[in-house]
Amino acid sequence: MTIERESVAESAGAARWDEQLIAMLVERARSEGVQLTGAGGLLQQLTKRVLESALEGEITDHLGYDKHGPAGKNSGNSRNGTRAKTVLTDVGPVEVKVPRDLAGSFEPQIVRKRQRRLTGVDEMVLSLSAKGLTHGEISAHLAEIYGAEVSKQTVSTITDQVMEGMAEWQNRPLDRVYPVLFVDAINVKIRDGKVASRPVYVVMAVTVEGARDILGIWAGDGGEGAKYWLQVFTELKNRGLDDVLMLVCDGLKGLPDAVEAVWPRTIVQTCIVHLLRNSFRYASRADWDKIAKALKPVYQAPNESAAAERFSEFRDAWGKKYPAVISLWENAWAEFVPFLSFDVEIRTVICSTNAIESVNARIRKAVRARGHFPTEAAALKCVYTALMSLDPTGKGRKRWTMRWKAPLNAFQIAFEGRLTPANN
Repeated sequence: MTIERESVAESAGAARWDEQLIAMLVERARSEGVQLTGAGGLLQQLTKRVLESALEGEITDHLGYDKHGPAGKNSGNSRNGTRAKTVLTDVGPVEVKVPRDLAGSFEPQIVRKRQRRLTGVDEMVLSLSAKGLTHGEISAHLAEIYGAEVSKQTVSTITDQVMEGMAEWQNRPLDRVYPVLFVDAINVKIRDGKVASRPVYVVMAVTVEGARDILGIWAGDGGEGAKYWLQVFTELKNRGLDDVLMLVCDGLKGLPDAVEAVWPRTIVQTCIVHLLRNSFRYASRADWDKIAKALKPVYQAPNESAAAERFSEFRDAWGKKYPAVISLWENAWAEFVPFLSFDVEIRTVICSTNAIESVNARIRKAVRARGHFPTEAAALKCVYTALMSLDPTGKGRKRWTMRWKAPLNAFQIAFEGRLTPANN
């Protein structure tokens, strides 16, 4: 206990000393008219001193003796002055003196040879790119805020680094089973000879632990969506995904057949929100609230039989005025009713694609900011960086896990243990 108290006392003393040192530096900067931030500011000066001290420590370790130390005599290698180098840091460009050795064998690690940016700058560029800023806008932002001249080509080089990680991520092995897959497509404009809309397909899964997992993104060719989804599902199966309990989609024609070809036991559920939105397309805006109220008993019915009765009442009331709405629901009925067979825990989480809509909203924001892309690779890079910045604090993952605890227990019972590998 005595040792622990001494350790705590030492830590507290060090903290007080750090606070006193910081206060002294800030007060000195103010008294001498030195700005805290900006070119030549206190932060830049401190960064310079810290980097140069670290570099001095590195060459001391490399040579095996301190500067001017007697151990360096006749050692076969010695310090050979410094060379000035400007590196871009989080606080702007900083000129540092990099030590050299006579033998030319010193390889600094804190600021490597030919390195012009510290890693924090790369992370900053990727973060701005994920928010949809163009390379020119990122370059202008760094110049305005940090006084750093970073060319659009340099920004492009930094963002291109994510492509290697994206290839590995896109081909990683998957879990053997997922309770739910949410699938959707987002249209992006790609300039390939001429600007045209192309779909980017997104698959999001909920794991058996209740975590969100984006399984991949794919750029379609603009052809029939159901056929392309078959290619996507086949790729997912080849990556190890053998079983999916339920798949929630927006009601694309032909999609259930694509799912059945790959995972025969999977239940396909049409998103109720999409059905309602599509219904409003065929109705006058003045009737939207009335139609929504009339359809509510249909999708909140306790079972399929009750839903059919409520829909018959809806048909009698609105069929003559809006026959297209009736046809829409009749054509989607087979994929609409599955969720009515489950408890409320499952109904709540699979009756809509809201789970993936929040992800799509982030993607659309980044895509909309860019307008259009010169190539397919550029579009995928933008979408990927947006996805990788979804939950920087990790709080979203915790909320997801808590939200899915009850549904996962219900899935385990409703699907007779298919979530447990030993029972398959």
